[in-house]
Amino acid sequence: MVLEENDDSVFEPQITEDHVETQYGDVHCILTGTPKANRPVILTFHDVGLNHKSCFETLFNHEDMQEIVRHLPVCHVEAPGQHEEAKTLPTAYSYPTMDQLSEVLPAVFNHFELNSVIGVGVGAGAYILARFALNHPDLVDGLVLININPNAESLMDTVANKITDWTLPLPDKVITHLFGKDEIQTNQDLVATYRHYITATMNQSNVNQFLRSYNNRNPLEVERPVAGGNVNVRTLMCASLLVVGDNSPAVEAVVDCNSKLNPTKTTLLKMADCGGLPQVDQPAKVIEALKYFIQGMGYLSSASMTRLRSRTTSSSSNISFNGSRGRAHTYEHGQTHSHGTQERRGRAHTDVSMESISTVSQNVSNTAEVAC
Repeated sequence: MVLEENDDSVFEPQITEDHVETQYGDVHCILTGTPKANRPVILTFHDVGLNHKSCFETLFNHEDMQEIVRHLPVCHVEAPGQHEEAKTLPTAYSYPTMDQLSEVLPAVFNHFELNSVIGVGVGAGAYILARFALNHPDLVDGLVLININPNAESLMDTVANKITDWTLPLPDKVITHLFGKDEIQTNQDLVATYRHYITATMNQSNVNQFLRSYNNRNPLEVERPVAGGNVNVRTLMCASLLVVGDNSPAVEAVVDCNSKLNPTKTTLLKMADCGGLPQVDQPAKVIEALKYFIQGMGYLSSASMTRLRSRTTSSSSNISFNGSRGRAHTYEHGQTHSHGTQERRGRAHTDVSMESISTVSQNVSNTAEVAC
């Protein structure tokens, strides 16, 4: 279904803020817009040490994002005790596991009368949304998973993330989870900003419990379907866009996740000159990819896409498209030609512009590695 483009008048959606009671504790939610039966809601879930503001405000306040949110409502979900100025959770409260956190979402669906969602998650939030999609595939239209790690925390992961000394101050532990070593040295202003967020706006005890829950997660146990193999393999059934910055500590985990998902429904977007928070570092590029992703699912109009391209052409860079089933050639002005079925079955490595992703996403099912 393609949603018609509205005019360019000021868009002021209704905002509803609630603490939703679930079997694993109350979760703080902010719904922007009004859910409708004929379209999904964008549902977000944040990473460790963050909340909906520090994780997603830069992305959703960007001018280009307004062309999406004027059509699709947005529901931000915050894990128990992770909202700004939250009180310390009771001593008797047992913080939910990652699997249990995924099961708070049905209560959110019921509370706001949601029918289906396009999930946008970062780090721990990406894991939670992926787990939810595995258990409730009929409720998820698509997933945008930033910095997802589908594996259980291992010694190698712990060393890579530098969380080897639990006596470190909590902000240091969270910073090493969010940012790579090089980024901590080269992007000191951003790191200092997020250190301040964690210290000044978050309840340290609650964040520590969320971090421990994430580090005690189970593997997702997804498996890539293989022709002629087991037809009952566990995998994500919806279209999925995996996003990671090439300086992120999560690069290897995201690439590994991509290798375990259905190649006909998964795209890997690796962003150059970007670290652990691509939605903060490069919001315009993330929005552009998100918009093509949503349009490929049948939402948003081509008129809206044209206006987005006119604003981003000057800053868009070429991307590398590795399709296990897709093959595309780029001509002048971003026009894309897709080959026939036989040729699409071959593996290709082709440079295409961001402007041509919409054509590819609609006409070719593939796994793509995209370097922006």
